[in-house]
Amino acid sequence: MSENVSAPPSRPRTVHSADGTPIGYRTTGSGPALIVLGGTLRTSDDYLPLASTLARSFTVHVVDRRGRGDSGPQGPRYSLEKEVEDLLAVQAETGARLAFGHSYGGLVILAAARSFPLFDRVAVYEPGVPYAPVPTAWMTSYRERLAAGDPYGAMVHFIRGSGGAPPFMAKLPHWYLRTVLRLVFRGPAWQRMRPLLESNLAEHEQIAAQHGRIGEFADVAAPVLLLRGGRSRVRPEEAAALRDTLPHAVLETLDGLDHFAPSERKAAPAVAERALAFFE
Repeated sequence: MSENVSAPPSRPRTVHSADGTPIGYRTTGSGPALIVLGGTLRTSDDYLPLASTLARSFTVHVVDRRGRGDSGPQGPRYSLEKEVEDLLAVQAETGARLAFGHSYGGLVILAAARSFPLFDRVAVYEPGVPYAPVPTAWMTSYRERLAAGDPYGAMVHFIRGSGGAPPFMAKLPHWYLRTVLRLVFRGPAWQRMRPLLESNLAEHEQIAAQHGRIGEFADVAAPVLLLRGGRSRVRPEEAAALRDTLPHAVLETLDGLDHFAPSERKAAPAVAERALAFFE
């Protein structure tokens, strides 16, 4: 989780999506407009260190995707298409022709770019475009633990079952890992994350539904910078498959970084510097 750091000066703003849902975003910097869209279990607060670096050259609009922060709820008919509509609303309001997306936010941006020629350039860090089938067996137990008021128990099922955790974690007893999480997940970052646990489930259901549709991203006309971390569990061949599908994409690996780098205070500037070079 990212640390609680002082935020760069930003102005809160709100736009309404096609279904009337308010979408909040925070604006900082000056220059050409650039939208930043974050991943699951993250709010705009987590991307302020990234935005601080990008704001040296751009007017950065950091979005709270629906279900978090200053935005409205996901709603009963939540889908990836709703997220695309939200992005379109922010783009229409800001006139942004550049976009940066992390994880699920990267999927949303690429999904928008394959249907709407809105962006001149797009940078995505490990976007949630599945190359292989996405594990879903954890979702039932995760939902049950949330319903029982046990967020730490839910997180155990997510960490062990979603495929992103180190293999040794799958061997730890559930009670032990739950105790560890209670010690590790605390403070302001956990307070931001905890309300997002239900949104996390819905978003991973949407990611799972994208399996087998990678070929559709051949319709993305904009140049794309595809970034991955050298310490990530996203395999090089998975990233290469998306690079080879996108018509105008370059793939780069940032050594020493993991999947969460864009939302981590110490790692975010390195990601932002590479994005700056691409956008400029």
